[in-house]
Amino acid sequence: MPVDNASFLTYLFVAMLLASVAVKTTLMQRQIRHVAARREKVPDAFAGAISLHAHQRAADYTRARMRLAIVATVVGALLALALTLGGGLQALHSAWSRWLDAGGLAHGVALLATLSVIGWVVDLPAVLYRTFVIEKRFGFNRMTPGLFAADALKEAALGVVIGLPLIALVLWLMQAMGELWWLWVWAFWLTFNVLVMLIWPTFIAPLFNKFTPLADQALKTRVEALLARCGFKSKGLFVMDGSRRSAHGNAYFTGFGAAKRIVFFDTLLDKLSPEEVEAVLAHELGHFRHRHILKRMALLAPTTLALLALLGWLMQQPWFFAGLGASATDTATALALFFVVLPAFTFMLSPIASHWSRVHEYEADAYAAQQTRAADLVAALVKLYRDNASTLTPDPLYSRFFDSHPPAALRVARLQALA
Repeated sequence: MPVDNASFLTYLFVAMLLASVAVKTTLMQRQIRHVAARREKVPDAFAGAISLHAHQRAADYTRARMRLAIVATVVGALLALALTLGGGLQALHSAWSRWLDAGGLAHGVALLATLSVIGWVVDLPAVLYRTFVIEKRFGFNRMTPGLFAADALKEAALGVVIGLPLIALVLWLMQAMGELWWLWVWAFWLTFNVLVMLIWPTFIAPLFNKFTPLADQALKTRVEALLARCGFKSKGLFVMDGSRRSAHGNAYFTGFGAAKRIVFFDTLLDKLSPEEVEAVLAHELGHFRHRHILKRMALLAPTTLALLALLGWLMQQPWFFAGLGASATDTATALALFFVVLPAFTFMLSPIASHWSRVHEYEADAYAAQQTRAADLVAALVKLYRDNASTLTPDPLYSRFFDSHPPAALRVARLQALA
């Protein structure tokens, strides 16, 4: 008996979803076993810098996070099935149709906003457990329930003020611009991304964290000398109160064009020497020098265009909706279905993305070794691995799929060779 297009899509989606879940959970279980098997001995390359206790803490932290990630993966897959073949999305469509015109702009915004809320609610138990159980158990969490609730309210407010108008505009473009709507949505997406990079540092990020100018004059002088050598101009050096929420440390630059800012977590400055802070910043500047952000945008832009064009074609195929459990064929339903099922079809590309990211990290490390002492970056990385409880012994196959940064041993060995 021949299989029609709708049935074929149903079978294909289920197969791809189950395959992605199977691969993810298998890799996570490999990671758990691999790290546990090496828990009792610090790798030779780190034996003089990281204690056995710190190494075991990192192993236990990694395993705890992996177990939670396995549960979250299964829950996410069940949600995708419930929304599609389980009829959840169609039920939401019918429910909103009682109050709003089905297929209209308001109906579409309500449908997509509801899906966003459902996703947040489903993810909430895992977020709470990770924050208030795992992070607390290993001494990282400094988030209070009150601060967590305040952050959630701010995120909800941003969703209402920014998210809802964006959804409305995208749906309007999809409905008003004819068969080539996807070109207009793509152009809007590019414009919006640039706008976010401009306004995020000064208008959005300060809603969640306090940013103060770097007060350490000796460190400021050192950093400004580094910036001059690297030809990097910024709007200032800032310290972020990351310690309000977590003991993890980091540094980054944000913004675009003249709006670029350099930001240090206060926890990072507390842990590293001035030379090590300079080396970490030199690594971040390496990403700037090699134009990694622009390269990623250059890849993401045509990829997004292709996906939107694909959605434009699928929206015209009745079997696309029927094969994913929906009888409604409006633009909002198509958009929701597409992005619910897309991860199942793109997961197998993860190793490519991870590899490219690791290549960028190696390039940034090499640049840092040219601008500062490689030994200082090694010392900084070792402290960050230790203080952030990052495993020194990841499973190689897991790492190829999921890790955006090279494994600690390989990264340190390459820097030592550069030194």
